[in-house]
Amino acid sequence: MGTADTGPGTAPAGSGLRFGRIPITEVAPVVEGGMFPAKAVPGEDIEVAATVFREGHDLLGVTAVLFDPDGRFVQRARLAPAGQGTDRWAGTLRPTYPGSWSFAIEGWADLYATWLHNAEVKIAAGVDVELMLAEGSQLFTRAAGQQGRPGPNAQVLRQAAALLADADRPVAERLEAGSEPAVQAAVDEHPIRGLVTVSRSYPLLVQRDRAGRGAWYEFFPRSEGAVFDPQSRTWTSGTFATAAKRLPAVAAMGFDVIYLPPIHPIGRTNRKGRNNTLVAGPGDPGSPWAIGAAEGGHDAIHPDLGGFEDFDAFVAAAAEAGLEVALDLALQASPDHPWATEHPEWFTTRVDGSIAYAENPPKKYQDIYPLNFDNDPQGLSMEILRIVKLWISHGVKIFRVDNPHTKPVWFWEWLIGEVNREYPEVVFLAEAFTRPAMMHALGRAGFQQSYSYFTWRNTKEELAEYFTEVSHETPAFFRPNFFVNTPDILTEYLQYGGPAAFKVRAVLAATASPLWGVYAGYELYEHVARPGAEEYIDNEKYEYKHRDFAKAEAEGRSLAPYLTRLNQIRRDHPALGDLQNLSVLATTDNATLAYAKHKENLDAAGRKDTIVVVVNLDPHHVREGMVDLDPAALGLEPEDLNEDGTFWVDDLISGESWRWGERNYVRLDPRAEPAHVLHVRRSR
Repeated sequence: MGTADTGPGTAPAGSGLRFGRIPITEVAPVVEGGMFPAKAVPGEDIEVAATVFREGHDLLGVTAVLFDPDGRFVQRARLAPAGQGTDRWAGTLRPTYPGSWSFAIEGWADLYATWLHNAEVKIAAGVDVELMLAEGSQLFTRAAGQQGRPGPNAQVLRQAAALLADADRPVAERLEAGSEPAVQAAVDEHPIRGLVTVSRSYPLLVQRDRAGRGAWYEFFPRSEGAVFDPQSRTWTSGTFATAAKRLPAVAAMGFDVIYLPPIHPIGRTNRKGRNNTLVAGPGDPGSPWAIGAAEGGHDAIHPDLGGFEDFDAFVAAAAEAGLEVALDLALQASPDHPWATEHPEWFTTRVDGSIAYAENPPKKYQDIYPLNFDNDPQGLSMEILRIVKLWISHGVKIFRVDNPHTKPVWFWEWLIGEVNREYPEVVFLAEAFTRPAMMHALGRAGFQQSYSYFTWRNTKEELAEYFTEVSHETPAFFRPNFFVNTPDILTEYLQYGGPAAFKVRAVLAATASPLWGVYAGYELYEHVARPGAEEYIDNEKYEYKHRDFAKAEAEGRSLAPYLTRLNQIRRDHPALGDLQNLSVLATTDNATLAYAKHKENLDAAGRKDTIVVVVNLDPHHVREGMVDLDPAALGLEPEDLNEDGTFWVDDLISGESWRWGERNYVRLDPRAEPAHVLHVRRSR
């Protein structure tokens, strides 16, 4: 609630009061009262806010203070009123490198603002004229003598004090001396504060860049380089060596992470056939998520892909291409997994003695046994920790966790905590499409990022509401990774929206969140679903898939150049690397969504970056209307404006440029280009 500094107005020592001299309440970002740290990545602007108020009419100032992992002061940011009459104050802090940081809120009497307000009112009314000028002179004299105030700053205040006290000058001139720009600048730089009250410190965990920023690409290594023999009607699996040949193309599209589904031996009992049929043919490879066979379990590699040396070579090839490898961590087992016989207590045994297979009604997974953490939690937990550390030793620093919401939350808090204590660079992505409470709990427990509801948010209202939620309500503990598709998810929007729909979803995902992902085949506009299901026909989970990416691109049937452009835009524009800076803009058309992302002080010169995205969400029809925005909110300076008050925006997709202002006409034809990604042009 705020603890007052020792000094005038401080409560009696030992009083045990919870309120300080200046009450400070409802501090953000604070997760569960500080039980869990708020999250950030280096260079990210973190929204900080608090409710701060005091008795009477004197004016307040509020600042947020950032401390590095060693407890050293790093930054003090002045907060601004966040709403008239709310006593809410907000601003941003920017940590610069990974570690356990902290921040606090300071509330204080703004002695200068209070004096100036009172002096202007009273002197204009002819009340206490000399007294107000004398009080101002005294205020500046004392402030100039404060320890730590720079010499030039103090000299400005001394000069103002002398002018205020000079009775030979006109009153108006003396008052003006106390409010001239040089004085305002000096006080802004070093405020004149009283009754300083400091909140307790709150934790801020800053994790490496890839924990909160990155473009993901998913492929099945067994499909990359797989060969089909038309005579025998059989496939020869791809290997890590053949899959590595695809890595330069993935990197060339601008992706940062190559995500692999499970690479372990696949069970044969109840193996699923093509399109999730219950009976597999002799050549069906089975689902990679049915982990475990005679060749081994989670600590083994499917022999068709190669061995550990081959995997190490793949990781090295990815690193050479500028990619990190993310490995699927699917905590489940096929009936053939060694665990099924060696540790039956790690599963659920039914009344008839059989082990229960996985179900997610109406879906059934007869080829998978889910784990049960209630019988031997310590033994099972330690085994999983061993497995994770094994793959870390082979260069894996990112894990995409399959269905974490089907395991106890305490387990994830323990596992991620144990791993990150020894390997703080390791990142966990939660593939949890479930209720918000569970998804948010997993984020609090330690998951650095999560799949999200973005996949099913399609209308203007749905997207505006969801973008606002993830950027301003939950970012302290929930970082969304906006995947446009997965092997399990092919939405109706993509099934029936045509090529424009693929562009729309890619633009939204790549610009609204610093994290986004694509499953292979998206760039080929793959859109045919299995009848009655929201997943692909001839699903790659159950068979090999041959794709000729190069031919499609050569024939102009590929979205790869578009994805490449989006990823390049992301790299060129720091505003797109933050989560909490998204503002939804008003539009007059009910299928046109617009939002802006703005970032300031990118260098010592105060460079700014602003992106405005306008998207036609209707993939079948031309849409037109007006987009409203506030130029002041975009940080535009007078030198950025044209003579008529407009400013230039450059479309980073089409290359066109327009003059924009407060209200702007847009027309988007999905057959040509369904979106604008606009960069606000500045003088520097």
